[in-house]
Formats: sequence, C-alpha cells, structure tokens
Amino acid sequence: MAVTVSLVALFGLVLFFLLRSKSLGYGSAFIAAGFGFFLASTGASGPINQLATAVIDAMGNL
Repeated sequence: MAVTVSLVALFGLVLFFLLRSKSLGYGSAFIAAGFGFFLASTGASGPINQLATAVIDAMGNL
C-alpha cells in the first residue's frame, strides 16, 4: 500500500510539472489520468504493481 501511494504522489508531481512547463496539455493530462484510473480496474493492475515493487526493491539493492 505504501508503494502505491508513493507512486501516485510521484506520478501526480510529474504531471503537475509537465502541465506547469506547458509540455503537456490539460486534455492530455485528463486522458493520462483516465487511462490510469481504468487500467487500475483491469487484470493488468496486479502485474503492474508487482513490476513496480520489483523495480523499487532492485533500486534499494543498488
């Protein structure tokens, strides 16, 4: 759970800075957020969470 909240915060910050630097339009940000919302409700959410956890664990071992 802590990893998920951290990734949500990280992706939220990245989207914020992309919007602020005008590298990403509001429509694109809405589509990205919607895609993430709907992706979380599919069967792909389990493997994506496992991959994110594995990458975070690997970074800790560097």
